[in-house]
Amino acid sequence: MARTVADALIDRLRTWGVPRIFGYAGDGIDPLLAALHRADGEPEFVSARHEEMAAFMATGHAKYSGTPGVCLATQGPGAIHLLNGLYDAKLDHRPVVAIVGQVVSTALGTGYLQEVDLHTLFKDVCGQYLQTVSTPEQLPVLLDNAMRTAIAERAPTCLIIPHDVQRADAVDEPPHTHGVVPSSAVLSRPRVLPREEELHRAAEVLNAGSRVALLIGRGAAGAQEEIAEVVATLGAGATASLVGKPVVPEDAPWHTGVMGHLGTTASAELMAGCDTLLIIGCNDPWTEFYPAPGQARAVQIDIEARVVGSKYPVEVPLTGDATETLRMLLPLLRQREDRAWENKVFDSVVRWRALAGRRANAPADPLNPELVVHALSGQMPADAQVAVDVGSSCYWYARHLALPVGVPAHTSSYLASMGCAMPYGIAAKLHAPQRPVVVLAGDGAMQMNGLLELITVADRWRSWDDPRFVVLVLHNQDLNEVTWEQREMEGDPRFPASQRVPAFPYAAYAELLGLRGIRVEAPDDVDKAWHDAFQADRPVVVEALVDPAVPLLAPDLPDSKVDMMLRGLEQEPDGGAAREQLLRQRSEERDR
Repeated sequence: MARTVADALIDRLRTWGVPRIFGYAGDGIDPLLAALHRADGEPEFVSARHEEMAAFMATGHAKYSGTPGVCLATQGPGAIHLLNGLYDAKLDHRPVVAIVGQVVSTALGTGYLQEVDLHTLFKDVCGQYLQTVSTPEQLPVLLDNAMRTAIAERAPTCLIIPHDVQRADAVDEPPHTHGVVPSSAVLSRPRVLPREEELHRAAEVLNAGSRVALLIGRGAAGAQEEIAEVVATLGAGATASLVGKPVVPEDAPWHTGVMGHLGTTASAELMAGCDTLLIIGCNDPWTEFYPAPGQARAVQIDIEARVVGSKYPVEVPLTGDATETLRMLLPLLRQREDRAWENKVFDSVVRWRALAGRRANAPADPLNPELVVHALSGQMPADAQVAVDVGSSCYWYARHLALPVGVPAHTSSYLASMGCAMPYGIAAKLHAPQRPVVVLAGDGAMQMNGLLELITVADRWRSWDDPRFVVLVLHNQDLNEVTWEQREMEGDPRFPASQRVPAFPYAAYAELLGLRGIRVEAPDDVDKAWHDAFQADRPVVVEALVDPAVPLLAPDLPDSKVDMMLRGLEQEPDGGAAREQLLRQRSEERDR
């Protein structure tokens, strides 16, 4: 048969090095699916249980691999379902290319079956590049532009291909004529460095400070050694944003842990006490946890000029690659002799770690969720990949999980979309099947879509080099983060009709799928559960029955917020246990 535009598209994706396409079948992309069939697994087609999950998988692939993720869906409902995962890519600045079918060109504008105005639908989420392929001659240049733009702008892009265009004969050698634009599947990245005079100004600010703090974000990835050297030179302390948590191991005595509402008391103390702030590759939105405006002189390093100064008043902006900029800055920094601030940071870290240990070991009914995640730190494989869902599981990850060096961990950060962890975990496993995967999720996220994607895991795990895919489900029958937010932000009681999550046998469901299920109800069984999960010969669901009364308490929360929580709890007929936990944690925090 003749080579079609669909075949040409698959060939071009192969030229770009795309290893797999995440999608869901539909008649609007039948020619593309047939071309993938003829391609015999190069690239591989990965079928999700829903198009939203395919888009999340593509975003997860971009996060774990650093290369563009590609997702595929039919027109109409299939295209609509992609939006949430694509917005996750947009807000977290990850390269994803969506390829979407459309009704035949002759039917456009007629109100045809499944006809949706796709340009209007995608114009915000894929605003950097959104085009329809109208002729075979356009295919190479439009696909190349979509790939280049996704990579260069770190954003989702979209290519719409009507059904009849997919089936048309490919044009292997576009004619050299007016109106036909040739293209190449190539991209070059620039080297971005700050000016010398800006480096000297930054050094003056940092050398003048007596209490220096570093705020580390995702953009500092690869600069671990340089960050440690800056800290040692200036006698500084360092904290990380949630997405910056994997950048530098938290076992250093100067690392205070994660900053913000999900963060640690040591990070709150660091930000409250510093007189100088060095922000590295970070654009964290929790501005109330930064130093107060006017408290600290600030230097910010970021490869994107548009984010410098966007969250905190910055005196010296340094636009450049974080690693190279720090290397240029280090020779200009003076060794600090007075280590009083450094010692204060060390003491703060020790006190936080002791407090975290007490919280993890505090009694709960039946099980403390902090203990479950805290215990994982001691048994996490050194080559693991971690996927974290949105909700209370993210709080306990931020505060209690110590990531080994080189272990990536991702969540839906700026979109904060529930249901991201399972598709992320699958994308991570497909990217590196020889590495174990750990997924942390609440029961709400698992019921939203995680149970469906466990079917995908059950279908695929036998082909993985390492079968370990461990899913922790925090089973408390509550949308716990929303419950505590209602109490903290509004002073309202929990609304059971809104937040109650129906009971479900997660471990038994795993067994039904041919996986391993481990149900944990007692503190003494937690360590064994993790041990058995990582020794298993197949994927495992660890179902931990945890106490929803354990509070999601921001560090050094103002008394007014605590009073709001107590007011909400007073209106709950069964709020006594949560009130007791809240007051205990508040007292321990003040006594640290």
